[in-house]
Amino acid sequence: MTLEATPRLIALGETMMMFAPARAESLATAEDVGVHPGGAESNVACHVAQAGLSSAWVGVLGDDVLGHRIRRSIERLGVDTRWVSFDSAAPTGVYFKDPGHGVLYYRSGSAASRMSPATVERIPLEEADVVHLSGITPALSASCAALVETVFDRVAASSARLSFDVNFRPSLWPEGAAASVLRTLANRADIVFVGRDEAQVLWGCGTADDVRVLLPGPGRLIVKDSDIGATEFSADGSVFEPAIPTEVLEAVGAGDAFAAGYLAALLRGENTKGRLRAGHERARLVLMSPSDFVAQVASTGVSAGTVAPVLPTEPRLKGPA
Repeated sequence: MTLEATPRLIALGETMMMFAPARAESLATAEDVGVHPGGAESNVACHVAQAGLSSAWVGVLGDDVLGHRIRRSIERLGVDTRWVSFDSAAPTGVYFKDPGHGVLYYRSGSAASRMSPATVERIPLEEADVVHLSGITPALSASCAALVETVFDRVAASSARLSFDVNFRPSLWPEGAAASVLRTLANRADIVFVGRDEAQVLWGCGTADDVRVLLPGPGRLIVKDSDIGATEFSADGSVFEPAIPTEVLEAVGAGDAFAAGYLAALLRGENTKGRLRAGHERARLVLMSPSDFVAQVASTGVSAGTVAPVLPTEPRLKGPA
């Protein structure tokens, strides 16, 4: 594909190989399992690319068959992967989706956990419109935490905007360590995405307004409230947009899709209602699929994630996590 000098959005973080049942069934009984890349930040880059906007994903993969497959797959979805690198001394992480029962991660010691400030040394972050990170990266290792600090400092000194999805993953953090770190990072970002439920766990916030009181720093704060809707707070006040009622097959990945839909609409210059609606619409596609990404790859005809029917015994209504 033809590469622009600098994509409009640059997303940075760990991507693993995801194994998920091809149909709406438990991992315990599934006969057919799909193999797809899965990572919060690369998911965002893929969705933004499908929306017709230039995006790049930056990460480190193991120099193994899974790592090279991940890069090819993400590039095939229209994402710029020129800054992806491979580490021959560490493996690519993997995880398994078990629809309706959660996710099993095998990421300890992954190549991505060895990322550091050197990872972005030659990447023109300052030239992007938006640089996107999540709260997963600083939890992976001390060197990854240092990387996040470097990215925040560089973007703050530029005209680019820093987008930060809190994405709290309790299993990655020492007990009691996440709340302060994630609050500090969120207050330094320009655009922040956080679920009301995770804000309650982290900081005891009961309402979206409580979250805004705790996070006054971001110019745009988006609080997602599951199947209820999402609220954007900005200098102009707050705007709420209800969620789209959806029968949910698998919620994992829907938050990334929401962030991508919102950011794509922001880059297109849409108003607040349009941005929130675009987030809900993108999230809805993922909520109905066992995959993190739903798209048809035009050049190959290979599905990157097929919308599957919901199990008739498990109808649920939910919005992005």
